[in-house]
Amino acid sequence: MPRSFDMAAEYGGTVEQVHRAFRDERYWLARLTDSGADDYSLDSMAVDGDGGVDVVTRQTLRADRLPAVVTQFHRGDLDFLREEAWTPVRDGQATALVKGSIPGAPASLTGNGRLAPTADGARLELTVEVEVRVPLVGGKIENFIGGQLVDLLIAEQRFTTEWIAENG
Repeated sequence: MPRSFDMAAEYGGTVEQVHRAFRDERYWLARLTDSGADDYSLDSMAVDGDGGVDVVTRQTLRADRLPAVVTQFHRGDLDFLREEAWTPVRDGQATALVKGSIPGAPASLTGNGRLAPTADGARLELTVEVEVRVPLVGGKIENFIGGQLVDLLIAEQRFTTEWIAENG
């Protein structure tokens, strides 16, 4: 049974600045470089005429870096495919659909995000549903993934805030 996780991050930049970063290929390449993955790629990026953006990334962790709870059910390196589809900024906010998958593994992630203004910058609220289709231990793995998502969101918030400060 899938598990839902609600997360949020505060950015030290406006909605427009954060969204502008999301539309910048240099941002994505730098963010992937900073991600800690052993291998990574920006598989596709499309910015539409209204300012929406669709991004697909792939990150790989070598098998020797994976925790035991993962290696029990997944042999070899772990590839994570991530898709983000951001709407243009409208009425001061933007929304996103997020999908994640691990090719060859019975795991998936879907979510919705909302980037909205705050008094000091912008806040991303994200609701993610994680499903691991492994009998008996799927819930344990889902909880592990949920914890990793929180760490990832914090790291990406830090990176994005620094990127905005350095790149406008």
